[in-house]
Amino acid sequence: MFGASCAVLCVITAVFVLTARVPRYEQVRDARRSSESVLLDRNNVVIERLRLDLKQRMLEWIPLDAMSPVLLRAVVVSEDQRFWHHIGVDPLGVASALVDNIHRSRARGASTISMQLASLIDPSTKSGAHSWRGKLRQMRNAMAIELHWSKREILEAYLNMVPFRGELVGIDAAARGLLATGPGGLNSADAAVLAVLIRGPGASRQNIGRRACATLRSMQMASTCERAQFTARNLPRKGYAMPGVNDAPHLARRLLRVPGEQLRVTIDADLQRFASETLRTHLAELAGRRVEDGAVVVLDNQSGEVLAYVGSSGKFSSASEVDGVAAERQPGSTLKPFLFGLAMDQRWLTASSVLDDSPLALSTPSGLYTPQDYDRHFRGAVSVRTALGSSLNVPAVRALTMVGVDRFLGTLRDLGLSSMSRDADHYGFGLALGGAETNLLELSNAYRVLANGGKWTPVRFTDGQARDAGRQVLSAQASFIVGDILSDPSARAVTFGLSSALSTRSWAAVKTGTSKGMRDNWTIGYTNRYTVGVWVGNFSGEPMWDVSGITGAAPVWRDIVEHLHEQTGGGAPVPPAGVQRQDVVFKPAFEAARSDWVIADGVRPADASVTRELVAARAQLIAPPNGAVIAPDPDIPERRQSLLLQASSAARTCLRLDGKPVARCGQNMVLLALPQAGRHVLTLTDPAGKTLDTHVFDVRALGMRSATVVSK
Repeated sequence: MFGASCAVLCVITAVFVLTARVPRYEQVRDARRSSESVLLDRNNVVIERLRLDLKQRMLEWIPLDAMSPVLLRAVVVSEDQRFWHHIGVDPLGVASALVDNIHRSRARGASTISMQLASLIDPSTKSGAHSWRGKLRQMRNAMAIELHWSKREILEAYLNMVPFRGELVGIDAAARGLLATGPGGLNSADAAVLAVLIRGPGASRQNIGRRACATLRSMQMASTCERAQFTARNLPRKGYAMPGVNDAPHLARRLLRVPGEQLRVTIDADLQRFASETLRTHLAELAGRRVEDGAVVVLDNQSGEVLAYVGSSGKFSSASEVDGVAAERQPGSTLKPFLFGLAMDQRWLTASSVLDDSPLALSTPSGLYTPQDYDRHFRGAVSVRTALGSSLNVPAVRALTMVGVDRFLGTLRDLGLSSMSRDADHYGFGLALGGAETNLLELSNAYRVLANGGKWTPVRFTDGQARDAGRQVLSAQASFIVGDILSDPSARAVTFGLSSALSTRSWAAVKTGTSKGMRDNWTIGYTNRYTVGVWVGNFSGEPMWDVSGITGAAPVWRDIVEHLHEQTGGGAPVPPAGVQRQDVVFKPAFEAARSDWVIADGVRPADASVTRELVAARAQLIAPPNGAVIAPDPDIPERRQSLLLQASSAARTCLRLDGKPVARCGQNMVLLALPQAGRHVLTLTDPAGKTLDTHVFDVRALGMRSATVVSK
């Protein structure tokens, strides 16, 4: 009778277990996701780990063979001494727990490693583990796992899924987060400490040490007890920062989205590290000049692949989490090459056209716009080659008046500068000098357009990124001529000298830019193979102290370009069809005669040379603006209030107010007592009395609240 009952019970148990549905080992292993995603470089080198799951900290799935053997032994001794022999449920352990619980105020469980794994795989069994139904379901799943899995698979899965302490889940996170070592490098003391943490993750250090010693004694390793206690006493409160690479944190945050993802990108790990170190080295040299932030981008000209993406200066920055590659900043003079390229395409200008670098005043809806050069000097007649190469501001604004703000803004958008979303009136003539915002990646890719004959294509971060046919923004001819100017040391000699941080051993076209108030500093340029963009400044918006493009970003740019062409030099581009050389003579000789490139269409073969004669720029009035309304300040005595009259040129001009001379001819600036209330006419004439320019302005009666010049 008893035997029959046992047989029936065995059959019921077998059916009970066989009908349990448990996943296969491979399914559990493949479904587990690390809380971190990994960024791999183009050669599968890990360059960044980014934690995306903030609820728990799990790392990679570690095979059993990669774990320390002493760890496996310690876990079995601590958690389930008969693990290798039972079928998922340990009858002796259950009986022992029942006896112990008769004499204990706090019940002791009898869960095996297999039962614990069952609750980790199916958390619903854990919620009712202390009820007889929950425990029964857990035992059923444990035996089913034992039926379909090997013991080694069970132990491996358990150690990769079990919580240890705090947010640390799995042996890899526990070993690295608590002991700063990998699972394969654990000694007996380390192993015992980690093993006892499974049962008591929140235990005090003293109890952890005591329990670790008990485990070591069971392992016949009592001699390492003192070492285990030392390890327990020194466990970190919050866990160590996970060791690992940290070469591309900003790019990882830009691209990685799914926990456990491994993404292979176009970055070159060696170049990424070199760019980061070069940036930090040069920022250290600028210590004391209030410069703490920087960013670097390196692009492959042909493919558009991003080879380096350094978003921050790291330890030098007080806001290292900000991505300097994506941050929108004012680009300064780095927009000028596109302006002159557009002017060449429209046939307004050639490289040898003459522009006037003299005081300029342009009336705008918001007032008078009076650009000045970086050094606040004017150089008179200059060629386009000199104006662009030496980054002169006034000639650039004059070029914009030819091209038109609307057309230039449209071209910038076609070049991929997507952040310039406002209308042309918002930017005005200041757009020629970088009076808008863009980011380093978009701006660098715009320079890559010049390197690729005027054709824009998007940058690429991964091999799988869809190809874009792109669009032709500038002509190949204009792009070539602009590049030739940007690579010409003589063209930039006026501002930068013949030898500077822009000089490289091989061919390179380069441009600097500094935004208003010394807040942003750029150097962007390209060789025949690469485009390199560098920005330095302060994320806080604080101005730098005596730092320009040539002293801030340029040295970083130069060192990266030299590194890129260490093995193979960069050759000059081949002139495209449609450009030809033309001899140029300047009269008077404000620049030396030379041979210069010109777009060939419309140029007769006989036009092998051309003479550029200086035509004096039209003298004009600057202040007060035409249509201005001047309101005296009632808080200042009327006799103390003055009015500035100014013209752009003093040469052979005379200032007259309401028909009467206000200064001797040849004097282009005068300060005189505020005229009486009413309308006044300021006239600029030549010595013979011929009118050159006229401004009409109004002076309000004293008693108005403000003393400002308001443009109508």
